[in-house]
Amino acid sequence: MDKYTYLSFFKKYKGRYILGVIWLIIVDGLQLIIPKLLGNITDKIKYDLLDTTGLIKYAGLIIILALGTAIFRFLWRYFIFGTGRLIEKNIREDFYNKLQSLSTRYFNDHKTGDLMAHATNDINAVRMAMGPGIVMIADAVFLTTATIGILIFTIDIRLTLLALIPLPFLSLMAVKFGKIIHSKYKKVQKSFSNMSDKAQENFAGIRVVKAFAQEKEEIDKFAESNRENYEKNVDMFKYSSLFHPLVQFISALSFLIVIGYGGILVIRGTISLGDFVAFNSYLGMLTWPMMALGLVINHLQRGQASLDRLNVIFNEKEDIFDQNIDENIKEIKGKIEIKDLDFKYSDSEEYALKNINLNINPGETAAFIGRTGSGKTTLVNLLLRLYNVEEEKIFIDGNDINDIPLAVVRENIGYVPQDNFLFSNTINKNIAFANPTNMSQDEIIKASKDAQVYENIIEFPDKFKSLLGERGSNVSGGQKQRISIARALIKNPKILILDDSLSAVDTQTEERILESLEEIMKGKTSILISHRISTIKNADKIFVFDEGKLIEKGNHEDLLKNEKLYYDLYQKQQLEEKIANS
Repeated sequence: MDKYTYLSFFKKYKGRYILGVIWLIIVDGLQLIIPKLLGNITDKIKYDLLDTTGLIKYAGLIIILALGTAIFRFLWRYFIFGTGRLIEKNIREDFYNKLQSLSTRYFNDHKTGDLMAHATNDINAVRMAMGPGIVMIADAVFLTTATIGILIFTIDIRLTLLALIPLPFLSLMAVKFGKIIHSKYKKVQKSFSNMSDKAQENFAGIRVVKAFAQEKEEIDKFAESNRENYEKNVDMFKYSSLFHPLVQFISALSFLIVIGYGGILVIRGTISLGDFVAFNSYLGMLTWPMMALGLVINHLQRGQASLDRLNVIFNEKEDIFDQNIDENIKEIKGKIEIKDLDFKYSDSEEYALKNINLNINPGETAAFIGRTGSGKTTLVNLLLRLYNVEEEKIFIDGNDINDIPLAVVRENIGYVPQDNFLFSNTINKNIAFANPTNMSQDEIIKASKDAQVYENIIEFPDKFKSLLGERGSNVSGGQKQRISIARALIKNPKILILDDSLSAVDTQTEERILESLEEIMKGKTSILISHRISTIKNADKIFVFDEGKLIEKGNHEDLLKNEKLYYDLYQKQQLEEKIANS
């Protein structure tokens, strides 16, 4: 079921729309008086019935009408256009909230550029339909009806009917063009999404582009996307641009009929010159609602196409959520047990994890090691419930992880990922990210010291108030990792997971960090994931992964005695260290 429809907007904001349409009709009504006034003035001037005083009265009346039109125009713009902006604001907030509720799987499958196109172009198209579109509908209905009524009952029915002959063709043409533009607009949105995604990806990877001297190639790729977007827009605007001249042409036919037949009626004395002047003014007023009919179809078609695209996202099922949870579980102690766990990603036929069995007791330090792609990070993602896992496979404190509220799981786990993402904000805000309003400066400083990054921070000009660039671009890789570690430590979590988060620091800094963490990790369940054996050799338990399987487990000495994969990795790293120090 669609979350958003035009009807749902009308129901929610009917009061604002009713008031706005009332003010709009008043403005249209005031505008309808002016042509009649001009006709009367013309007749009185022709028959010398208008003196200076009368002329001043008519001028004053026109000024009053203009002033009233200005006031009520402000009111309808405030209520109708303002409601369109309010709808835009609410959709954008709902869109952002919806994206926050979706799992990481969704973002793996959908490009950022496409999501940005939804957040900009699509939402703007809906606003245009619910703002200017409503004005055009009201104008098309009221002005057309009122103007034709005035022409028939106050001037001449024959002239009116003749003048209106070309106008139904205008409406039919508007419908036809609207369907074509609707189809073209969908293609425009798709090409815009592709272009946005290309730009976003290039900006995010600009350092790689420059490092490989691929600026020219990337410029060419973007130019191709930009050209496609341009061509799709030109293709659409061919039709929308053709529509307006055709409207003018059909309107000109109506004026031609009026000038020909209306002139004959004036000569015969059937209508006065003033009526003829008024008739032409009213006919000119009919051009806008006829054009508005075509434009509103255009806006509504575009808006509907955008609503369809947005509703696809709003109807996306949230696959990670609380269901049949035990509300009595408010905290966790840190015992982890995994039984016969198999897991594969939705877009893969191969299992990322196969028959995993392990136990980690509260307060123990466990380590995961293995080749790249062996399943270490996947297992951590399951512990964080970033992906769904079968029941009776992962237990925390003896409770099935699916029975524990998501908030309890994630609030009690401090996680430092491989990709140390930092926000474009101050260092203070980045470290206190988990609870920015309740973290004291002393807690932030302590966390930074524990992560061995305090000395670096105080060297910055603004110290903890220093602003970080996008993704922390103005600090080194090691500093990013340590700020990320501080962000996890300040939560004082029951479970601490460091996913290869010391890879960018030198061995001396690594040793200092591990020493400072040793006291912190007491009483916590800690999981270290690393390619360096030096990082994990003192862990209570070491689990060795290979191709999704847990192939070895034990402490450092036991695994060396096995002389299997762990032993091979150790020997290789010892040799590399000797070569580096020689």
